[in-house]
Amino acid sequence: MGHSARSRGRPDTGRRAEQLAAAELERQGLRIIARNWRRPEGELDLVADDNGLCVFVEVRSRTGVEQGDPLESITARKRARVIRAARLFLDSETVPAAGYRFDVVGVTFFDDGREPLLTYVPAAFEVSS
Repeated sequence: MGHSARSRGRPDTGRRAEQLAAAELERQGLRIIARNWRRPEGELDLVADDNGLCVFVEVRSRTGVEQGDPLESITARKRARVIRAARLFLDSETVPAAGYRFDVVGVTFFDDGREPLLTYVPAAFEVSS
């Protein structure tokens, strides 16, 4: 039983977290319109449609609870980056959005084979204009 590598070098963890988050959003009735949207100026994990609302979803993953809550890792700088990417997305994609909001999904993976724990926070943060 070696130590599992801390999640830095495991892109599959992030991808799995995004898949689980997307499935959870669809269960909540949202429609995924973009995954892993990347531009040099910014990136978005998931973009979804919630009855005409454009929802930008930041997915955070952790392995094990000892590393703290995944939602705590969203700093003001991270929020600003997501908001900038969201503006870019709205400018460059034709999304008929009545409005938008920012959701966060935290996914905690456990080493002992337990099911991952998902925390879904709609409207996790606001754009202060």
